[in-house]
Amino acid sequence: MALVALLQFSSVPMIERLGLLLFDSYQRAAPREYQDAGVKIVDIDEESVARLGQWPWPRTEIARLTDRLAQAGVAAIAFDIVFSEGDRTSPEKIAQRNPDLADVLAGLPANDEVLADSFALSPVVNGFFLIGEERGGDMELPSGLAVLGSPPTQGVDDFAGVIAPLPLLRETSAGLGSLSIVGDDDGIVRKAPLLFFHDRKLVSALSVEALRVALGADATLVKTSDGTGENASAPGSVVSLRVGDFEVPTTAAGELWSYFTGPVPERTLPAWQVLDAATPADALVSEFEGRIVFVGASATGLRDLVTTPLSEGEPGVMVHAQAAEQMILGQFLERPDWARGLEATLLIVLGVLMALLLPKLGATIGAAVGLLGTASVGVGSWLAFDQLGYLLNPTYPILALALAYAVQTVISYYREERQRAYIHNAFDRYLSPEMVSQIAADPDKLELGGEEREMTVLFCDIRGFSRISEQFQPNEVIDFLITFLTPMCEVLLDRKATVDKFIGDAILAFWNAPLDDPDQFRNGARSALEMVAALDLLNQQMPGRKDQVWPDDVQIGIGLNSGLCCVGNMGSQQRLSYSLIGDTVNIASRFEGLTKQYGVKIIVGSALAEHLDCFAMLELDRVKVVGREAPDTIFALLGDEEFARSDDFKTLLEVQQGFVAAYREQKWDEAEAILTASHAAYDDAGIAGLVTTYRGRFEKLRSADLPAEWDGVFQATSK
Repeated sequence: MALVALLQFSSVPMIERLGLLLFDSYQRAAPREYQDAGVKIVDIDEESVARLGQWPWPRTEIARLTDRLAQAGVAAIAFDIVFSEGDRTSPEKIAQRNPDLADVLAGLPANDEVLADSFALSPVVNGFFLIGEERGGDMELPSGLAVLGSPPTQGVDDFAGVIAPLPLLRETSAGLGSLSIVGDDDGIVRKAPLLFFHDRKLVSALSVEALRVALGADATLVKTSDGTGENASAPGSVVSLRVGDFEVPTTAAGELWSYFTGPVPERTLPAWQVLDAATPADALVSEFEGRIVFVGASATGLRDLVTTPLSEGEPGVMVHAQAAEQMILGQFLERPDWARGLEATLLIVLGVLMALLLPKLGATIGAAVGLLGTASVGVGSWLAFDQLGYLLNPTYPILALALAYAVQTVISYYREERQRAYIHNAFDRYLSPEMVSQIAADPDKLELGGEEREMTVLFCDIRGFSRISEQFQPNEVIDFLITFLTPMCEVLLDRKATVDKFIGDAILAFWNAPLDDPDQFRNGARSALEMVAALDLLNQQMPGRKDQVWPDDVQIGIGLNSGLCCVGNMGSQQRLSYSLIGDTVNIASRFEGLTKQYGVKIIVGSALAEHLDCFAMLELDRVKVVGREAPDTIFALLGDEEFARSDDFKTLLEVQQGFVAAYREQKWDEAEAILTASHAAYDDAGIAGLVTTYRGRFEKLRSADLPAEWDGVFQATSK
């Protein structure tokens, strides 16, 4: 918390900017609602330039514009334009460039004099630019600024130079105000400066002078902190400006927080319409009488566009006009003196509370509490803006919450890592790495028990493993098993299987635990097919190698089944194993044993076959496996979806369906004839053993006295 408090005290620019951007978002969400405050803008827009010619216009045109506005009864005309140079279209200038026209132009008044005469008869507020380098000279202001309290030295911008109007135009103006608009470091104008220092003299902004002239006030009163009887952070800080009866709260630097409206067409009238002779005088009176009129430019080429929280291309005159509206309507945004103190208090209180509560609540609930605290601070800041016009920055309190949560989370993580290291050291020698990882992640899993899941189970066994073992030494058998089991496990793991255990030469694997696998059925089927393909490759590559023993032809049988299983940490209090049990597992084991009897490599149960309708499968039989009374339909899995679409498989499928139908109708001769006629097709599919199996069964069935209700179910007599 001390770190965040230090950051706030230091006013880190990056963090301060976050607060400003948040205030921008508030204005975009709830801009100031437009109310007619008696402020209008005459806009020198693109169409005005197109109609009246390129800028700058002759001063006679500006004079005509001024006269028409004055005749309409305006309260003040504020020019967001600096007339700092003579008019190059003035008669004497033209005569200098064209001596032949000197006699014709002799006696005509200078354009600047025409404009000065117009200014003298109108309530005009002229503008000047303040600049950093020394330039220009002293200015005689038509009215002054009175200061109540110490001079405003706390942050009011001080400029060395000025770009001022021509003396003739300056002297005939009713007021003079600065046009300078100083944006924040990111270039966004969020505050309208109302006061400036130039040459140790205090001057006011165009908006302030426009309001003063419109009200007929002699001076603007600047109140500083020690002149108001209020306790402020430092003497000489500006507290407010008073123009006539209007009290305007400001920042310590004499700035007004701009509270912008959205686009309002009725606030603006194009300059060409004012100058157009076709525009009736009474229409101008209706539009402008008694109002403050700001004259400025929005035409792109005149380069008087600024970025505000609501727009990236707002005419500068809009900032002055909306500042005047705020002063008249009394609609202000304020950042009170107590705002930073409140924010500091919040960051300390919330940060300490989070630091104290998080160890007791845990990371999840602590995060929820942190989010609740963040939301509360954010909502409070928004309501303060929306309801009261206060700018309260929630950035530092939220940063304190986040930092407290992060620190406590790191500490908790360090403690948990130490606990995991202790568990690993204690159990690595006794449990599998997978089990240790689970226990380290959740020590509660040390309890016995499991959960019921829909799962897919695979049993794989090497054919004739006893015969193979007799051929080699024990260490050679181990080398052979490693060579065999490694690619088999790679296939299984690539297909998201959990390899449960190795039972000698057999493999038990399953899907959908401990992690959910929505594609468990297809993953199981593809694994079985890929295991057969991987073994075929081994049988091609391994025989004859001197560095590795390998029987001439290794064959496997695979049983696949799906259904409910109980899976979890099982065993005794002394030793646990993550495994599964259930009828589904037993039946998968029996299916693996049946592959030898039916001469196929992969047998799938009906529960799984329902989910593999796109795979190449043949119905083999209806069987009662050992230890089970209920029969099940078994299928031979021969290939994937591509093989299922092949003509060879479609032909074989049709043959097998005909055979099964004849067999169950006890048409032994017809069934045997089908097998004989299609023996080559069965052989090509690698299941010629199926033909042999059924031919041997026919001999027994022909001589057996079968019951009338015989349903074709075969009773398996071995595992």
